[in-house]
Formats: sequence, structure tokens, C-alpha cells
Amino acid sequence: MLKAEATIPTIAGQSYVAAVCARLAQSDFDASAEAGRGRIALVDGLGTGTLEADDGRLHMRLESRTEQGLSVLKFLLSTQIEEVAAAEKPEVVWTGDGCDVDVLPSLREMTVLRVADVTPHVRRITLTGKDLKRFEGDSLHVRLLFPPEGVHPPEWPKPGKNGRPVWPPEDRRPAQRVYTIRRIDAAAGEMDIDFVLHAAPGIASGWAAGARAGAVIGLMGPGGREMRPAAHVLLAGDETAIPAMARILARLPAETTGQAMIEVEDEREVQDLDHPPGVILLWLFRQGREPGRNDLLVDAVMAAPLPDHDDVLCWLGAEEAIARRIRTYWREEKGLDRAKCLAVGYWKHALTVEEAA
Repeated sequence: MLKAEATIPTIAGQSYVAAVCARLAQSDFDASAEAGRGRIALVDGLGTGTLEADDGRLHMRLESRTEQGLSVLKFLLSTQIEEVAAAEKPEVVWTGDGCDVDVLPSLREMTVLRVADVTPHVRRITLTGKDLKRFEGDSLHVRLLFPPEGVHPPEWPKPGKNGRPVWPPEDRRPAQRVYTIRRIDAAAGEMDIDFVLHAAPGIASGWAAGARAGAVIGLMGPGGREMRPAAHVLLAGDETAIPAMARILARLPAETTGQAMIEVEDEREVQDLDHPPGVILLWLFRQGREPGRNDLLVDAVMAAPLPDHDDVLCWLGAEEAIARRIRTYWREEKGLDRAKCLAVGYWKHALTVEEAA
């Protein structure tokens, strides 16, 4: 087991333990606190964190089987402590395993290997890099780092003493965007990322439009909530969610039933997706209606029947306002709890070029 620990002086340690555990529990982490002691566990036994308040201090101990788990715990607890104890401005300094490295465990420098257009508006970019085994798990997403134009060589974030990344100065800092791994072959050192090409491109889609073999970007992760299997599924999304939906569909048991509905511009944007025979794939065509500002996806989701039994999973990835509507519908009108539904805002209207995907 890899281990790390940190201590901060404070007389409010018990309240901080309770606050941190309560906040993490609300975010679907396995966290609990009692009498000044708290415990946080990451999924699949990836790691545990223990908080203990006594004698005017708050002590934190971390254990994990992997560098990834230890790094996540450091980041998670440092962020939470610095927020709940903001009035005291605590300095969290970790000691132990992984505290003497100058490269983030989650960071990989990737090079464009090839570029291919899947549809008129979707470009697949194959990246190559070293040591990609950690990205082969069930987590769907990675954070791509795009260096500013003219910054050569690129500058990447480095680990800070508090477990949080230390970024380069603003004029040399790479822009960050979250994307889904479409395909990964760690043995070959390859990863596919699909980009939607927009008429008014943002940082990521603009980069993808001009990407050529040999271009370099950064990669951090993986992350994203893992989706549990269910007897019946209802999946929905627009073209930005196709990579995630493809990954989810490909991993469903063969006996799974349900529907997967995808909104795209027209028939030219349809992709071949593997899915269980009992899951109906439905393509919804906008035909000129504005993405994110029509009711195609919302109407289809609300019209889709759900079974009477509890073994169901609902998932959606779309524009932020649509995701909010469906999240409210599933939770308040259909009575589904967090474990059975997830609606994610993949993008939003009215962003600046710097904010847009």
C-alpha cells in the first residue's frame, strides 16, 4: 500500500471533519464522520482517507494501492480542507509516497498519430503516448491540455506540496477541456478521441480542425462516474455524447433491454455502434433546428417507457439546460434516485470562444 499524511493546526478540527465528509457524501463518495473521526473511500478499493481531530490539530492519513488513488485522495482532501477552513487559510503539506516527484501521476504527453473524419462533423484523432494502462478501466473521461499557440516546448502542471497541480503562468498555461475516450489500446500506446467540428469553433474543436500528425497535447485522468450494469437502460444524448454512449453500450450485458436515443443533424451523422440486441437504437434528426435549443431529445426521453422493476439505469449527455430539465424530470417526476440516473451537461450555449469546446 502507498501511504501519505498531512497535519494542520486547528481547534476546529471536529467541525472540519464533519463538513468535509458531509460534502463528499453529497457528491456520491463513500464518506462518514463520527466524534471527530472521518473516513473517505474511493470506488473499487482504490484508496481510503482517514481524518482525525485531536489536541488542536487535524491529521489526515491516506492509503492506496495505486499512484492514481493516492493522487486523487491528496487532491480531494486538500481541496475540501482549504475550502471548509478558508478562514484559517491552512497550509496542507503531504509527506510520504509520491511526494518527491515532479511529474503528476495522471499526466501524459500525447502526440497526434493520425486523423480521420468519421462523419461530416465528427473528427477522430488517434493519439499515441507511453504508459496508458491506467486509462483502460471503466472511467470514461480524460482532461485534454492544449498549449497556447507559440509555446514550445509546452509547459504542463506539476504536483504541489498540497497535492493540487501547480499550473504555469497564465500566458503559458494550457487550456483544459474534458473529452471521452472513444477507444484505447494501451499495448499499442494508442487512444482515439472524437471531436465535434463546430461552425464557430472553440479551443478544442478549432485545434481538432487543424490537427496534423506530430502535434503534441497533454492528457490527464481518467475520471468520470462509472455506470453500473442494469437490466433495462435508457440512454440519450446529442453528438457530443456519442463516444460515452458507445462505450456504455459496448459494455452492457447481452441480455440488457432498453433504448438509446441520439440527436444529430441528419442521416450523414449516423455512426455504427455496437449494442445488445434488446437495446433499440433511435437516431433523432434536427434537420436545421438549432442544437441544444429544440425539444427533440427532451420529448423522446419523456415519452420513453420505463419498466416497473427497480433494475433500471437512465443516462443523458447533452447541452446544460437540457441536462437540467431531464435530471429534474427523472428525479422529481419519475422518482429515480442518484444511483439510477445521471444527466450530464456536456456543453452550454452563450460561451466565449475561450470557454467553448
